Amino acid sequence: MIKKILLTAALMAGFGMSFAQTKPEDVKTFTLENGMKFLVLEDKSIPNANMYLFWKVGSRNEVHGITGLSHFFEHMMFNGSKNFGPKEFDRFMEANGGSNNAYTSENVTVYTDWFQKDALEPIFKLESDRIASLSIDPKMVESERGVVLSERSTGLENSNYRLIGELVQSVAFQEHPYMFPVIGFESDIKSWTQEDLENYFKTYYSPNNATVVVVGDVTLEQVKKMADQYMAPIPARGLPPKIRTVEPPQNGERRVTAYKDIATPNILMAYHVPETKHEDFYALDLLSSLLTSGNSSRLTKSLVMDSTIATNVSSFTDQSFDPSLFIIYAIAGNNVSAPDLEKAIDNQIDMVIKNGVKDEELQKVKNQKLMEFYHTLETINGKANSLGSYDVFFGDYKKMFEAPDLYKKVTVEDIKRVAAKYFTDRNRTVGYLIPEKSK
Repeated sequence: MIKKILLTAALMAGFGMSFAQTKPEDVKTFTLENGMKFLVLEDKSIPNANMYLFWKVGSRNEVHGITGLSHFFEHMMFNGSKNFGPKEFDRFMEANGGSNNAYTSENVTVYTDWFQKDALEPIFKLESDRIASLSIDPKMVESERGVVLSERSTGLENSNYRLIGELVQSVAFQEHPYMFPVIGFESDIKSWTQEDLENYFKTYYSPNNATVVVVGDVTLEQVKKMADQYMAPIPARGLPPKIRTVEPPQNGERRVTAYKDIATPNILMAYHVPETKHEDFYALDLLSSLLTSGNSSRLTKSLVMDSTIATNVSSFTDQSFDPSLFIIYAIAGNNVSAPDLEKAIDNQIDMVIKNGVKDEELQKVKNQKLMEFYHTLETINGKANSLGSYDVFFGDYKKMFEAPDLYKKVTVEDIKRVAAKYFTDRNRTVGYLIPEKSK
């Protein structure tokens, strides 16, 4: 055990030294006159670079009737613009030694480009063209509409988590747009109009609603030159309207049940927790690790490793602009009922609330979390994603450099406090997904 602790400390020190080599002042920032913000970190470790474009638009910006539009534009942004036809974005990028991806959440839509350092200008050409002159061709819209409808139906069919998660989310939130599934409602997807699409794009894909992160074997001067040439001419529009709806405190447990042809019950428990930049974020993040990260974690050990109550258990809380949910999801073992599985989870949570956790137990998950954090920052991709995420969700990329100390400062008393504060019956929504034969 002593050797293991010493090895962990040595590995953390190595990663920590690497992290320390990048300092807050190494990250250079500038903002174009049209409001587009840039973060640039020069990193010569490999002859590559990447660009992350964080757009502050997700399903929280939608309303009934147009749900799913944020995710839909993730598709449309690869389907043609003024100077590049449908699918040419991918082909042109691959021809220049690059690759790309994108994702949409409740809060943001993010586009990622990975490329050889000499392809910086082509990447700026591609990105600026689809920001300034995206094609919203009706024929392509109908084609992608079908793709998204298929994605929605197959996702709900193939993923038990997605089915019960979407249902719980719609019940846990009564007023805030976090109630909407990111992919949207089927009837809305079928009925978006051309005007809906054009207005949404004009509202949210304005340069002053984006944060761009470039990390790799490029210079600040090169990025500035490309930004001035290709991004600066794109005119700014008014910033999107702020989300004014505030979810009121939940004052009583909510429950929902669904049925599906599955082998054993699935349950999902959702507790309301604060937004990412709240001071309790780090304690809640470590609490999640204490519950389900690794075979020795509280829920995994008691439910999966030491018994057959569950075959799988996980927990997490997403990054969010507004108060969100702490999720615990579990799949029951053979001949285990949903109420019995829920009781077993509750017993472990009650033990944390009443007795807290041990110092060495907390230190172990701190080590795990810091190892993950430092490991992520070993790559240019990890640095770009982390810088952008901290800038967008925590309000300043410099917060990334404070994170290790904030994890280290979390105490066993903090863990017990947040567990008692947020893990209450009246603050939770419980969802059961029951085998069809049990109905």
